[in-house]
Amino acid sequence: MTRSLASSPPEVTLGATAGSQEVLVLDFGGQYSQLIARRVRECGVFSELLPHDASLEEIRTRAPRGLILSGGPASVYSEGAPHLRRELLELGVPVLGICYGMQAMALELGGQVQAATIGEFGRSRLEVRATGRLLHGLPAQQSCWMSHRDTVFAPPPGFIALASSSESPVAAFEDPARDLYGIQFHPEVVHTPYGTDILKNFLDDVCGCDMEWSAASVADDLIEAIRAQVGNGRAICGLSGGVDSSVAALLVHRAIGDQLTCVFVDHGLMRKNEGDQVVAAFRDHFKVPLIAVDAEQRFLERLAGVSEPESKRKIIGEEFIRVFEEQAERLEHPAYLVQGTLYSDVIESGGPTGAATIKSHHNVGGLPEELGFELVEPLRALFKDEVREVGLQIGLPERLVWRQPFPGPGLAIRIVGGEVTSERLDILRDADFVLQDEIRGAGLYRELWQSFCVLPADLRTVGVQGDERTYGYVVVIRAVTSDDAMTADWARLPYDLLERVASRMINEISQVNRVVLDITSKPPGTIEWE
Repeated sequence: MTRSLASSPPEVTLGATAGSQEVLVLDFGGQYSQLIARRVRECGVFSELLPHDASLEEIRTRAPRGLILSGGPASVYSEGAPHLRRELLELGVPVLGICYGMQAMALELGGQVQAATIGEFGRSRLEVRATGRLLHGLPAQQSCWMSHRDTVFAPPPGFIALASSSESPVAAFEDPARDLYGIQFHPEVVHTPYGTDILKNFLDDVCGCDMEWSAASVADDLIEAIRAQVGNGRAICGLSGGVDSSVAALLVHRAIGDQLTCVFVDHGLMRKNEGDQVVAAFRDHFKVPLIAVDAEQRFLERLAGVSEPESKRKIIGEEFIRVFEEQAERLEHPAYLVQGTLYSDVIESGGPTGAATIKSHHNVGGLPEELGFELVEPLRALFKDEVREVGLQIGLPERLVWRQPFPGPGLAIRIVGGEVTSERLDILRDADFVLQDEIRGAGLYRELWQSFCVLPADLRTVGVQGDERTYGYVVVIRAVTSDDAMTADWARLPYDLLERVASRMINEISQVNRVVLDITSKPPGTIEWE
């Protein structure tokens, strides 16, 4: 029986692993909405993001311990602005409004909300007049992060004003009798030093959560959910060697054993020795049935003469699908396809949360429906850092668990401004090996979000080596720090480390005679060059 790739897999409600304790975040369109859910999870309470207009029936069925109303870009008075349904405030569970969520709560219950004379964006000083339950144990003066123009000038009847700032007469309020709370600032960002304490007050003291949920505790539940979905069926997994696909593959193998076959397509665009490491870990150590396809020449032939980056991506993606189709055909078409889709992928692709589509992610709708698989996505309720926790819990080697993000098209998009050739790949691979070796040796690998080399394909420079003139390639070092890749700062690598890296590259790679450092942050640049 052919199943559509687009069919939705059963949802795994991980909140059930903590005695059905979860706090739902209702998304009113704020840029930090996803981050709120992450911070709640970090406090030990499972949380998911739902659209602000999620049905009351769905919310009641989830039986959350509390609701958080997110911020949003609109004015509460704008035409078409998201409306807060009063029924949400009458469900009998505590509600915390943040920024727009607070303003919408105030407006709905009879408070005074209007545009301030001056907007309040960035760091602000908070003056706490009464701590109440929400701000209990926090200092009378503290900094916080604001991002708003409308503000609450008077709380609704029955509410106590807790704090103010320079442009917000009421920056926090609460009505403990009805378990309704609001703050104008953003507790979820690092620029609000006591933000986590405020969330903990809400989750612990107000909602009564036991604060014991962790991603590491859900591996057994995920395995049971996979077993229930797949049953006696057979599954196939496109294994890339990245942490997401590796954790997903190992979880599925734990659930259904040899009913799973992994396909590792070696397109010849990986870092040095990475293909061997993936095969050794899964086929040799974990004994996962694995087909390793040596397709380097096939991909190089398709990429010959292509220098435009988007064309490279499309060619690599299309060729991967063709190779994968061929292997599925030889395996007589397993019914299930395993993918390492993460919660952030689902949100960014406009998934069940109803969030706006930011990008079309390679794991969400990236493969054609005619492939005829039902998706198995055990990680679709987890963030990247939580996936790493699960990976460690099930015994995945640390080298794979902490592998830095690596683009699907691999080194092809790090050869910029020219075509991908075997020679250029070898140069880039060797340069990247030196960089990774020195960064790991300096103990900095896990401090960096990404570190890699870029090879400008058609750029040569004059050099002098051994009293002779050389005309060689330039290698660019790129290293950044980041929390989520939405923004990134260039990493201040030690000078002596950079000196060792440059010296080794020039001495060990005969075609290279110059090494430079990219010190561009994101924005204005991107992390990758292409």
